[in-house]
Amino acid sequence: MKKSILYALMALVLVSCGKGNERLLTSATGSIYECLVVGNGAVRESVAATMGADMYGLPQMESYFTVTQIPASQFDDFLKSTRNILVLDVNEHKYTQVKVLKSRDVWSKPQAVIRIQAPSDEALQAYWTENGEAVREWFVREELARQITFYRANTNKEARAILNKQGYDMLIPEDYMLIKNEELRIKNDEVVNVVWCCNNKGPMRKDIVVMSYPYTSQEQFSNDSIIAMRNAVLGQIVSAQVEGSHMGTEYKHFPPVTRQVPALRDSVGGFYAMETRGLWKILDGEAMGGPFVSLTRLDQVNGRVVTAEAFLFAAGQKKRNAMRQSEAILYTLKMPNEK
Repeated sequence: MKKSILYALMALVLVSCGKGNERLLTSATGSIYECLVVGNGAVRESVAATMGADMYGLPQMESYFTVTQIPASQFDDFLKSTRNILVLDVNEHKYTQVKVLKSRDVWSKPQAVIRIQAPSDEALQAYWTENGEAVREWFVREELARQITFYRANTNKEARAILNKQGYDMLIPEDYMLIKNEELRIKNDEVVNVVWCCNNKGPMRKDIVVMSYPYTSQEQFSNDSIIAMRNAVLGQIVSAQVEGSHMGTEYKHFPPVTRQVPALRDSVGGFYAMETRGLWKILDGEAMGGPFVSLTRLDQVNGRVVTAEAFLFAAGQKKRNAMRQSEAILYTLKMPNEK
């Protein structure tokens, strides 16, 4: 009995110390794209409104984050394990100006924490009005980076081998099936290499398409050119059951938008890409549609433009988390000089 107690205490000491005296953190709690906002005062409502604003490019209203608000007095050890935490620390006696502290894995792992220190509610509100969306974007990209870690273990080797022959690589998950690998000739007689993979298991269908084509001008990275290429390529390869139906892009309610985005924190090369987000729909056929997002990059080695797009179909279901998970795959695309 005494030996058992002694061994248990020794094990407890070892677990507490970890390897090289590193802290051992508990697993983060909460689902992906959930955020805990901690603070007092009216500014907390403004912060929560920005974090929980409707995400662009989804067919139904879904927020960027599912937000929970609590006062600072309720921020106990149990809640400190939450995966995304935004702390609003207002104290006129401690602070003379606004300061923002970004941290990872403070109380649990994986975890992202931002603490905004301000001398007054007015100073905090002024900062948030100018920088709130950038703070939200930091949390989004932390979630995307985490998701990539799950793709590294099991990938579709066949699809990756095809991309490798073209000079690229992407962590396409193992549960995505290769559908198409071909050279496609579009209307202007331009040849596009197309690799198409699909996960059609369960009630939600998720697709990844990688298309590469010769670089001719900077104009190819504009919103109009990116959408014209997706319409030309996906309009040929994606159809529905009605003969003559084909994929197109929704312009009326949620016109596609393009912006420049940097690489995620774990990516190679510090690249910049053009992100295009919008809705797809089936033309001349069934009433089908859903969200899509793409990253368009320049392959400087081979003089080509590479667009990797994720789109999904899930009638009547929430799509935010699945869309973000597919989006993370796109950020694993590597150019020849990055491999």
